[in-house]
Amino acid sequence: MSKMTELKASDSAIGPHSFEEFLVVAAAFHGNPAPGLIIGGYMVDAARAMLPEGTLFDAVVETKKCLPDAVQILTPPSYGNGWMRVINLGRYALSLYDKHTGQGFRAWLDPKHLGNWPEIQAWFLKTKPKREQDRTILFGEIKAAARDICLVAPITIRPSFLAKPNMGAIAVCPACGEGYPKADGAICRGCAGEAPYVIEGETPRLTAIPLDEAAGRRALHDMTRIVPGQSKGVAFAAGADIQAGDVCRLQTMGKNSLYVEDLSEPPGDFVHENEAALAFATALAGVGLTLSGAPREGKIELVAAVGGLLTVARDRLVAFNCIEGVMCASRQSHLVVEAGKAVAGCRAIPLYLPRRVFDVAMRVLADGPVFSILPIRKARAGVLVTGTEVYSGLIEDKFEPVVRSKVEALGGEVIAVHKVPDDRAAVAGAVAKLLAAGVDLIVTTAGLSVDPDDVTRLGLDDAGLADAVHGMPVLPGAMAIVGHIAGADVIGVPACALFHRTTSFDLLLPRVLAGLTLTRRDLAELAEGSMCLSCRSCTYPKCPFGK
Repeated sequence: MSKMTELKASDSAIGPHSFEEFLVVAAAFHGNPAPGLIIGGYMVDAARAMLPEGTLFDAVVETKKCLPDAVQILTPPSYGNGWMRVINLGRYALSLYDKHTGQGFRAWLDPKHLGNWPEIQAWFLKTKPKREQDRTILFGEIKAAARDICLVAPITIRPSFLAKPNMGAIAVCPACGEGYPKADGAICRGCAGEAPYVIEGETPRLTAIPLDEAAGRRALHDMTRIVPGQSKGVAFAAGADIQAGDVCRLQTMGKNSLYVEDLSEPPGDFVHENEAALAFATALAGVGLTLSGAPREGKIELVAAVGGLLTVARDRLVAFNCIEGVMCASRQSHLVVEAGKAVAGCRAIPLYLPRRVFDVAMRVLADGPVFSILPIRKARAGVLVTGTEVYSGLIEDKFEPVVRSKVEALGGEVIAVHKVPDDRAAVAGAVAKLLAAGVDLIVTTAGLSVDPDDVTRLGLDDAGLADAVHGMPVLPGAMAIVGHIAGADVIGVPACALFHRTTSFDLLLPRVLAGLTLTRRDLAELAEGSMCLSCRSCTYPKCPFGK
């Protein structure tokens, strides 16, 4: 504290510079002696004065404006060496702290504290237009206030923040040939569409001929005929020989000129849309998927060869679609799909795709298929109905029919049903009986809320529940539970299943029967789209719920 007293007692120096010298240094570094930078110099001084002599320190700055430059001018931490990090919280504050212990001091501007300096306060709160500010008075107040302009308090940096981020392995981007963090994906973020500048593309030079000269030539691409409200399809396929009698038909399709083979094929290294689409689809398709046939109009679909649960590697699907000139659209991940149904489609956007772009797209797909169909096992389910009111016969059990219908809809069967009161030991005992009956899925009902009589979770714990996740961001069905007991999957269905046709159970059941181990993060990712609209006429799964 004595060092701080000495600084306050000294003149208006900023670091090793007089006030006037620092204006010159600031202008040389920053472009102009901005008021925020000069004030930042005093804030750096105030925080640094509180640190013990010889402390090796790092810095964290809470705004992108001016203040980072004050730290870089006056201290070793900088952007380049990684000792200064900017967390843009929008607050004019900085902290200097021991890089080993995290102990340090934070300096900040408090609007109420600026009351003694009206010109600074007007500048900071932007209550006076810049053109009306008197810079002579403003800088005079800054010099007079010096380190008293800010407040200083001790802080402790979180241990997780102390750890320096590691860039990790470096890869060479197949698109641009430059090095980038391998963790960013198959291509660098610049080539994935995040570059701030325009990247000139390669456009094949194609030659079109007038329609009346097309007879006897061979079409270079598919040509589509559209009859509004009736049909849309390929009228002339790539490679078709154009006859004299076809000219009139092409005119009715709105064609005045054509690309034809030999004359129009681009020079250089390009890939035709059909060839590219076939290669993409082959790489995209995993287990349980087949292709719709030869590409048409540069498009091809991926079709479910078997029924099951569709899974989509979303990150890689996004990476693929970030490449200009290619596309793939699909149904949502984790949908139950029928054999023979299309689940995705892809194409090249231009008629000819530059080979370089084609190779980049194939590189993104090189780590394995993006789409797969997981088989849904035919469950041997046991239903455990909990609740004293049901067990005693006071109310009719309506849970078991709900569970049975949904299990059977996925090809399974219910082989045992037990009803128990709200008793922890009874729940655990019933689980043991179900396991002895040979079930591979236990579905418990009710008793999962916060009521003191709800002991189903406790009974499941006593029975050996493992890997349990209780609660999920789905309405209705937030109180659901999922886990395992002795090799059997466990799904706990909350009481809302009695009142709502579609609940979290509908989202959990196919995933569990497809063999997925669900984590808290997996369930957290369901949040967007998992609020049921409780429509008068339920159309699930042909609705947005869970997607």
